[in-house]
Formats: sequence, C-alpha cells, structure tokens
Amino acid sequence: MSSEEFEKLHEMYRSLYDELKLLPERALKCQGEERKRLVRVFDERQGEAEEVLQGMEDELRGAPPSFRNAMNTKIRIYRRDLAKLQREMKNNSSHLTSEGSNYGIYSSQNQQSTHLQSQRALLLQGTESLNNATQSIERSQRIAVETEQIGTDIIEELGEQREQLDRTRDRLVNTGENLTRSRKILRNMARRLVTNKLLLGIIILMELAILGGVVYLKFFKK
Repeated sequence: MSSEEFEKLHEMYRSLYDELKLLPERALKCQGEERKRLVRVFDERQGEAEEVLQGMEDELRGAPPSFRNAMNTKIRIYRRDLAKLQREMKNNSSHLTSEGSNYGIYSSQNQQSTHLQSQRALLLQGTESLNNATQSIERSQRIAVETEQIGTDIIEELGEQREQLDRTRDRLVNTGENLTRSRKILRNMARRLVTNKLLLGIIILMELAILGGVVYLKFFKK
C-alpha cells in the first residue's frame, strides 16, 4: 500500500464531501433550472466520492490489519454520511414546483439504474452461456479422446486376432499337408500288405506242392 496515495485519496474525498454537504441547503433555496443543475452537480460529485472511497479500499488491501480495520470502519462511516446527504438532497428536491417534476428526475435515474441492471443481467447470462458452452466443448473433447482411444484399442485387438487367424490358417495348411502325406503312406502300406499277402500265399502253395511231391515220391512211387 502507498500511504502517500491513500492520503491523497483521503484529501480528495474530504474536499468532495465538503462540497457535497453544502448542496442540499443551496438546492432548497433555489428554484427551477438552478435547482436541477445543483441536483446534477450533487449526483456527479457523489459518484466521484464513491469512486474515491473505492480507491481507498483498494489501497488498504495491502495495509497492516490493525490500520486496515480502522480505516475500513472510517470508510463505512463515510459511505453512511454520503447516503445521509443523498436522502437529504432528495427530500429537499421534493419541494420543486410540482411533485411530477421531482418524480421525473428520479424516475430518469431509476430507469437508468434499471437499464444498467438489465445490461448486467444480460452480461451475466452471456457469461454463463459461454461457460456452459466451454464445458460442453470440454466434455465433447474428452469423449472424442476416449472414443479415439477405444478405436485404437479395437484396431490393435483386430490386428492381434488377424495374426492369430493367420497362424491358425498356417497350422491348418500344415495339417492338410500332413494328412495328405499320411494318406499316401497308408496307401503304400496297404499295397505292400497286399503284395506281402500274395507272396505269402504263393510261398505257402509252393511249400504245399513240394510237400505233396515229397510224399508222392516217398510213398507212392516204387
């Protein structure tokens, strides 16, 4: 906090307040356009005083707690005094030539205040809509990232399944080749078995013929 800046603001406020506290009485003694001019001057000076008080509060944010608390209490008193002067000015202004004129002045102020509140509400609504849109975009981005990750996982899984299918196909091809070789081996074994049976039958017949010849020569031929 800059103590020099704070003191400068404090002096500005005191000067504005000294000017403001004279205006309600002066407005009460005036009529017509002069009174309206004093009301406008009062409103302008009051706005300046409010800005100076806000600047003093901003300067106090970095001050030591003991000094800050004391000065914040004094600023609240200043604001209360300003509000009191505003009520006094409003009451004095009610003595214009007609009640309708007074209503017109403050009605214009109320309309301006209502307009500012409406603009503030629209701004808040726009900000909320922007925040909602931002959150929606963030959710969409998260969903897109998750979807991309799921797609990547599926592609990897499909690649692994394709490799498994290729290996299975290769094993089936090898199995088919092994079955073909097995059938050839079995056919060769069957042919050899038939050949062996034929040879065995011929051998048996030859042995029977030889045995019959031996028996004939030994027992029947003399």
